[in-house]
Amino acid sequence: MATYGALSVLPPLLAIVLAIVTRRPMLALFLGIWSGAVIHTESLGIAQTFDWIVSAVIVDDGFHVQILVFTLLLGSGVALIWRLGGAIAVRHWATEHLETQRTVGLTTWILGLVLFFDDYANTAIVGSTMRELSDQLRISREKLAYIVDSTAAPVATLGISSWVAFQLSLISSAYDDMGVADEAPTAFETFVGSIPYNTYALLAIVMVGIIVYTGRDYGEMLDAEHRSRTTGAVNREGAQPLQKVEEDLGAPIDERPMLRTFFAPVVVLIAVTLASAFWTGYQSWLSAQAEAGAPTAFGAAIDDAGLTQVLIDIVGAGDFAAALIWGSFAMVATAIAIGLAYGLFDIGDGVDTVIDGFGIMLTAVTILVLAWTISSVAETLGTGDYVATIAEPYLTAELLPVLILFIAAFVAFTMGSSWATMGLVTPIAIQVAYEFGTGFELVPVAVGAVFSGAIFGDHASPISDTTVLSATFSGADLIDHVRTQLPYALTVFLVVIGCYLLNGYLGVPPLVFLPLGVVALVGLVVGLSRVDAGRKGLEPAATTTATEIASSESELDSESPETRE
Repeated sequence: MATYGALSVLPPLLAIVLAIVTRRPMLALFLGIWSGAVIHTESLGIAQTFDWIVSAVIVDDGFHVQILVFTLLLGSGVALIWRLGGAIAVRHWATEHLETQRTVGLTTWILGLVLFFDDYANTAIVGSTMRELSDQLRISREKLAYIVDSTAAPVATLGISSWVAFQLSLISSAYDDMGVADEAPTAFETFVGSIPYNTYALLAIVMVGIIVYTGRDYGEMLDAEHRSRTTGAVNREGAQPLQKVEEDLGAPIDERPMLRTFFAPVVVLIAVTLASAFWTGYQSWLSAQAEAGAPTAFGAAIDDAGLTQVLIDIVGAGDFAAALIWGSFAMVATAIAIGLAYGLFDIGDGVDTVIDGFGIMLTAVTILVLAWTISSVAETLGTGDYVATIAEPYLTAELLPVLILFIAAFVAFTMGSSWATMGLVTPIAIQVAYEFGTGFELVPVAVGAVFSGAIFGDHASPISDTTVLSATFSGADLIDHVRTQLPYALTVFLVVIGCYLLNGYLGVPPLVFLPLGVVALVGLVVGLSRVDAGRKGLEPAATTTATEIASSESELDSESPETRE
C-alpha cells in the first residue's frame, strides 16, 4: 500500500478552505476529490482519474444509499406539509403560544436533547419541525442550524443510541487486540468513566443553552441575528439554502390551515422510526444472544447483564438507516392520507408534490455524496494514520488528553466524519493511555478525549455529513452555517483544553472542572458578545417578541414605496 505522507492532508484541506473562502461547497469538494485522485493515481489522465473517483464513491455496504433515500423521502414529507398549509397553521399557532425568540430557541434545544437516539434523525426532525416556528419569531436560519447541529451528535454520543453501541465496540475490540480483555474493566465501565472526559459534547450542549437563554451572540452569528431581527430576512441576501421550500414549491393551500397537517406526519415519523429501530435491534439482539448461548428471554437477560446494558445492546443493534426510511415513508403516506381525507388535493396532486419534494433535496444530496467521497479519499490516502503517527512521539501523561483532543479534532475536520475518526484514533489512544498509566486509569480519559475531538472536528468541518444535514433541514446556507457556528465551537474547544490541563497538571477532577467550564463559557459569551456588539454598534443581547414582530410588520406595510427604498 502506497504512503503519501503530508500529501494525504492536501485534498480535504483544499476542499475545506475553498468551501469557506468561495462559499461554493460543491466546486470545492469536487476539486478536493480531484486532487486526491491525482495524488493516488499519480496521473493527470482524465479516464484513469475518473475511474478512481467513481470507485471511491461506492465504498459502503448500502448505508449511504439508505441515507439518500431517507433524505429524499423527508423532502417529500416537508413538501406535502407545506402544500397542505401546515406552515401557515404553525405560524398562527406560534403567534399565539410562543411569545419570544428565547421560548422558541429553548424549545428547539430541549427537543434536540430529547431525540438522543440518532444524530441523523435528530437533525431532520428538529430542523424540519422548528424551521417555521423560528422563522415566525425571526430567528436566523444560521442560529437554528447551530442549535440543531450542536445538540445532535453531542447528545447521541451520551445517550442510549447507535453511537454508544459503536463506541462500546471500539473499546472492546481495542482491549481484545491488546490482549488485556481478561484483566481490563468492561467496555461499558470504560465508556461510563469516559463520559465526564467527553467534555466537548457536554459543554457544547450547555453552550447552546447559554446562547439561547441569554440571547447573546458574537462573530458572524451576531450579524445574522441582527439582520433577521430587524429585516425579517432569515437568510442573508445571496445565500444558497440547501432546501428552498418556498421558492421551489410555490404557494401552499390556505383554505383550511390545520395543525394536524404539520404535527401528525412529524409524530408518525418519530414513532415509526423509533419502533422500527427498536424492532430491528431486538431481532438482531435475539440472534446474537442465541449464538452466544446467552438468555434470550428479556427478563432473564436483564437479570444477567442489567437493564442498561440490554437496552444499549438492543438500540446499538438497530438498523437506524432502514428505520429512517420506514419512518419517512410513513410520514409521506400520512400527509397524503390527510390531504385526501380533507379534500385538500387529489392523488395526482399528492404524487406531484412528492416528486417536487425530491427536487428540493437535490442540492443537499449532491453535497452529501461529495462529502462522503472526500472522506473516502482521505481514508484511502491515509490522512488519519499520518496525523496520528506524527503526533504520537509528543504525547506525555499530563498532555495526553489535550494531544489526543487535537489529533481527533484534526482528523475529523479533514475527514468530515466523527465515526471514521473514532474508529481510527480510539484503538491508538487506548494503547497509548494503557502504556503511560500504571493500569487502566488513563484509558477513560483518552477515550473521552477522542470522542470530544471527533465531535468538535465534525462541527467545524463543512464536509461533515451532519453539518450538511443540519444546514439542509434548517433551510440554511451550508457555508453560512459553518462560518457562524465555528466561533462558538472554538469557544467550547478552548474551554475543554483548559479543563484537560487542569486535570492533567493539577489533578482537578471532572466534578470540579466541569462546573468551572460552565462558568467560563458564561463569562466568555457575555464578554465576547459585549465587545463584538460594541465594535459593531449593536445591542449585545436582544430577544424579540411576537408582538414586536407584528408591530414592525404593520409599520412596514404602512410605509410608502418611496420610504421603503
